[in-house]
Amino acid sequence: MLVFYKTDGFWHESIPTGRTFIEDLGEDHDFKVTSTKDSDDFHRDDLKGYDLVVFLNTTGNVFDEKEQEGFKNYIENGGNFFGIHAAADTEEDWPWFVELVGGYFDGHPEVQQAEIKLNMPDHPAVSHLPKVWTRTDEWYNYINLNPEMEVLLYLDENSYEGGTNGEEHPIAWFRETGHGGVSIYTGLGHTIQSYIEPSFQEHILKSILFALGEEK
Repeated sequence: MLVFYKTDGFWHESIPTGRTFIEDLGEDHDFKVTSTKDSDDFHRDDLKGYDLVVFLNTTGNVFDEKEQEGFKNYIENGGNFFGIHAAADTEEDWPWFVELVGGYFDGHPEVQQAEIKLNMPDHPAVSHLPKVWTRTDEWYNYINLNPEMEVLLYLDENSYEGGTNGEEHPIAWFRETGHGGVSIYTGLGHTIQSYIEPSFQEHILKSILFALGEEK
């Protein structure tokens, strides 16, 4: 799998911790992890060897047109995608990518505690979580939500201040791409603390294994 962490906007201080965590997961669970912030790695033939591409807190316009074409070709040939947190604040002007991620960032309140409601308790990416999961993070609001996504987790906007998506505020979701692959996204993962939090760590691991086809 390829972990991509290029930014053309806000740089999350949690990126190095997240990279190390995912690389350690690879060693512990027998999948090879390559990390890069070089978008040149997304030219047409460069992604053929990867079973999964992870966007780890990417921000802004990270691709030129050839790199966009290369990544689109990867997905349309059955590649898998996993977006973490600010992946939804990436390539705003590329509708195809926003549709792939499942939605686009529409601001956030300050970091605070909130309650997360488990919507698909049988899905492997979240099956380890309680019905109501209370934790602290930066909670994104979203626009341009893809109606084809299946929501794994909802935010309870009554449990914190600053939500704008209403009673059904998705914060993690997935869908089949239509090309034989999957796209999965979690809005969690802004803070450094997230990547040393056991429940979040397992959420990331199980999302990766699901995207790799190892958990159904």
